Amino acid sequence: MRQRKHHLHPIDGQGKPGTIGIPIPGTALKVIDVNSNELGFNQPGELCVKGPQIMAGYWNRPEESADVLEDGWLKTGDIALIDKDGYVSLVDRKKDMILVSGFNVFPNEIEDVVSSHPKVELCACIGVHSEKSGEVPKIYVVRKDDSLTKEELRAYCKGNLTGYKQPKFIVFKDELPMSTVGKVLRKELRVMEEAC
Repeated sequence: MRQRKHHLHPIDGQGKPGTIGIPIPGTALKVIDVNSNELGFNQPGELCVKGPQIMAGYWNRPEESADVLEDGWLKTGDIALIDKDGYVSLVDRKKDMILVSGFNVFPNEIEDVVSSHPKVELCACIGVHSEKSGEVPKIYVVRKDDSLTKEELRAYCKGNLTGYKQPKFIVFKDELPMSTVGKVLRKELRVMEEAC
């Protein structure tokens, strides 16, 4: 069996592509909303894990432990959904979620649409403060083709995203901050945004 965190894909080839698998034996999973209510199948919420391999808490940091542990459940900080067969799909990170007028917006969904534009090389989305709606999506884009305009990208997003998910701000960059494994660092983009 191939194992990943608290999950695995059976080696018999019966796994589901696009998921991180099913929980390993002895591990329980659930997804919860912001009020710690358990959600049903295929409803995105924070992934919680319980089992003998889960930590008891942070060493000498009871406040931080209380933030992530509740009745033996570890709140992972991952937004996920669990299908009826127990397979888990990761949606995004909780800390990256954008709250637009009470609606949860996952940056990955916006990034998937924007990156599918043929003139986009790379993109990353963060939430920025808005007096009107709390937060709005802002997208940073590295162009594959310099002829791409903000207007063209806005029209593309309008045709592929619900109104509140459409980026309100588009910034073209020559490059985006990346980790050593090639992942865009949204945290650094948020720091850049706060410095403006």
